[in-house]
Amino acid sequence: MNRAIAFLLNGIASVLLCAAAATAVGPNAFYAMDTSFARPGATLDQQLDLVKRLGYAGIAWHEQTSEEVKATVAAAEKRGLTMFTIYCAAKVTPGGDLTHSSALPALLKSLKGHGTIIWLHIGGKGPDFDSLTGKGLVVQKLRALADMAKANDLRIAIYPHLGEWTAKFGDASRVAKLVKHPNFGVTFNLCHCIATGDEAKIPTLLDDAKDVLTNVTISGADTGVTGGQWKQLIQTLDKGSYDVGIVLRKLKEIGFSGPIGFQGFGIHGDTRSILEPTMQGWKKLSAELK
Repeated sequence: MNRAIAFLLNGIASVLLCAAAATAVGPNAFYAMDTSFARPGATLDQQLDLVKRLGYAGIAWHEQTSEEVKATVAAAEKRGLTMFTIYCAAKVTPGGDLTHSSALPALLKSLKGHGTIIWLHIGGKGPDFDSLTGKGLVVQKLRALADMAKANDLRIAIYPHLGEWTAKFGDASRVAKLVKHPNFGVTFNLCHCIATGDEAKIPTLLDDAKDVLTNVTISGADTGVTGGQWKQLIQTLDKGSYDVGIVLRKLKEIGFSGPIGFQGFGIHGDTRSILEPTMQGWKKLSAELK
């Protein structure tokens, strides 16, 4: 009987170790953005169950009221999933005045202690990047947000998005360096970086941003594409002609240990048909990286 129990426990341990290996490349947790799993016809519980079952370490979420966020975090953590990031909006004027939802302070308080990174995508026509200084209005306002995040044991990261003020990853990284706050950084989004025409610069851009890089999002993508061609730039991770290994090898080289997420915006199909091949793609990339 003891031998049988030992055999069973060893088997369980092996399964757990395999599952853990599937969710990380070295130190990097691999999570799913809600764009890849929030689909009509499935409850939040069903969605999170599948994310967990397929081996993801957690999720990225979208801006909600503080009470809704508390409920979502609780549902995720009940399953051993981390809410790594949450997507929030801000807007900047040419004069550098930055505004955001009045509910943001309450949202930060609701996430205290959960380690979530606040993704800040900044719309509007902000100041010229060459004119920015550490004492500029927009930089001061971002620094104040970083202070607010620090008070809640959180971090804020600019989310570069095509068509917005900080569309280019290099510009967003420059802003993060000017903010110069331990709780403020930048996210690298593969699809948006390619869309802005910076595909060839990706290794250099990541190297330049290594001190302010907080997290990364990837997807299967085609090489040589510019503009918002999302069907080509956002695919499951097993597809696309662009070598995502370029990104992962550079991240390993610069010692990046933060989370890496899968962007699934606009991909058609049910959650399993998106997340399952993506996890297989992640495992393949992990093996190649090792």
